Amino acid sequence: MPRAKIVATGSYLPEKVLTNHDLEEMVDTSDEWITKRTGIKKRHIAADDEASSDLAVEAIQDALDSIDMDAKELDLILVATVTQDTDFPSTACWIQKKLDVKNMPAFDITAACSGFVYGLTIARSFIESGLYKNIALVGVETLSKILNWEDRGTCVLLGDGAGAVIVQATEEEDESGIISSYLGADGHKGRLLIKEAEGSLNPATHETIDKGMHYIKMEGRETFKNAVRVMKKSSVKAIKEAGIKDKDIDLVITHQANIRIINSLAKRLHADSENVYITVDKHANTSAASIPLALDDANKNGKIKKGDHVLLTAFGGGLTWGSVVLRW
Repeated sequence: MPRAKIVATGSYLPEKVLTNHDLEEMVDTSDEWITKRTGIKKRHIAADDEASSDLAVEAIQDALDSIDMDAKELDLILVATVTQDTDFPSTACWIQKKLDVKNMPAFDITAACSGFVYGLTIARSFIESGLYKNIALVGVETLSKILNWEDRGTCVLLGDGAGAVIVQATEEEDESGIISSYLGADGHKGRLLIKEAEGSLNPATHETIDKGMHYIKMEGRETFKNAVRVMKKSSVKAIKEAGIKDKDIDLVITHQANIRIINSLAKRLHADSENVYITVDKHANTSAASIPLALDDANKNGKIKKGDHVLLTAFGGGLTWGSVVLRW
């Protein structure tokens, strides 16, 4: 049976950068307050005419270029996002058009900040089944477009960006590839992190706009507690399924939401700080894009070596969560 292996990574960050000092001029906050509570120093913001598909195409192309691969060689395009260009067609279809490729399936995955890990598990299943051999998976968000810039509890936390991987079928004897994955969800806690309007439950009206129901809303304290708990649970299960021990993990890449969450999880997993990769300071929380952005950053900076075991773990609205262990 073929294994699914990440053979390339790519990323794209919008040109505009918004620092904590910039936010001091916009909302009642401070660099000290944001840094102490979140670890965030800056975030990238998409231009008014930049859609999620625009960011995603750049990230996918970056990954393809790194292995001299043409988009026409892809068998499938998977997109993890909660900031779709349009409800339909899918963002994946707009990306397909902009890559100028045809006659391949393309679809979106809506699992919030866990979307990339969900997508990686889906890609693994398609490849191990023998159905596809070359898959582009991209996590992309333009969260700035659904933020209330007067709400300091959310607007300081989030940013825009895209991270992509090319997942290929391999039968190499080095046993590299995705070893295990574990996914979970709990819809009973869905209102902890939500955008209430624009779906069939609350279609867009003057009332929903006036009430700010098209913006992200979050119950921060409860979200924090659940995030640490379920990411530990899913990480432990994925590590066990991989047939390895905690000490065998060479690099941990968590969802880059908050430095306190990352540090709390690392402590519970008994991970050394030098083995936990951090990009939240320069990217902020980019939801489904956060793990692939961090993975690409680590890859390009030589932080992952051949044979390394890498743990990817995420948590997001839904509530959703999941972990993947791969051998580089």
